Amino acid sequence: MFLLSPPDVISFDVFSTMPPALRKPERSAWADANRGGAVSDSFLEGPVFDDAGNLYITDIPWGRVFRIDPAGQWTLIAEYDGEPNGMKWLNATTLLITDYKNGLMQLDINTGNVSPFLERRNSERFRGVNDLIFDSAGNLYFTDQGQSGLHDPNGRLYRLRPNGQLDLMLANVPSPNGVALSPDEKVLYLAVTRGNCVWRVPLLPDGSVSKVSQFFTSYGPSGPDGLAVDQSGNLVVANPGLGYVWLLNDRAEPIKVWRSDNGTSTTNIAFGGPDRQTLYCTESTTGTILRARALQAGLTLARPQ
Repeated sequence: MFLLSPPDVISFDVFSTMPPALRKPERSAWADANRGGAVSDSFLEGPVFDDAGNLYITDIPWGRVFRIDPAGQWTLIAEYDGEPNGMKWLNATTLLITDYKNGLMQLDINTGNVSPFLERRNSERFRGVNDLIFDSAGNLYFTDQGQSGLHDPNGRLYRLRPNGQLDLMLANVPSPNGVALSPDEKVLYLAVTRGNCVWRVPLLPDGSVSKVSQFFTSYGPSGPDGLAVDQSGNLVVANPGLGYVWLLNDRAEPIKVWRSDNGTSTTNIAFGGPDRQTLYCTESTTGTILRARALQAGLTLARPQ
């Protein structure tokens, strides 16, 4: 890649770390399959903020959802038989969760009750859903990653319309992961982890996609994961394996790189703070939440209800 100017490189600060009492240093079925059998006392994902400034995150291997208040204090909201990953707000009190084990689930944050939202498609289980985003019309875009990769490039991107119609938009993706929308909602950005890149997916007026292209190419042992977009349309890319979070302009050129000094598993990001201009990042293997000041505020995330 040729760059006219090298990006600024800045280290994250630590916002909060999972307390020892909440860690589970045991083997899990998820870690046996996805962490090479290593003992994982937690694996954090899915950061999303509520209107009061609280951060909600998932813990995949142990089926847990936590709330972290602005002071960095942790509260267990739910623990259930699942493998929760990405989360977005369905309404002011309900989180919609992409659960690798169960499909789409919904969590009432007041009661901690987790219930099915969409477990199957035409009576067939998903491969393993991963991340999600709503547009302003109430359409839900979500990824079905499973164990797909370059060896088996059949991961999927779905759209669930408000009327319940489920559209299969892409079925040839080698590990679809994070999703984000451009400010005008005409483009969906799709992290392709095991392809080590981000795809650009034009959303056409008739509901179809065409001329899907590779927008950004990364490198290293793992590829892009969580995505976000700021108010200027710059794309933020969490890149585990490198311990980086990229800030890309509209030409996919890195203009800033935030770096983790607390492990390299920078899996997902969310904008928070009173002005939505602080970037928070899950460092999954150490159970740490990182943060840094961003150049622009993040886009406000749509809710369907």
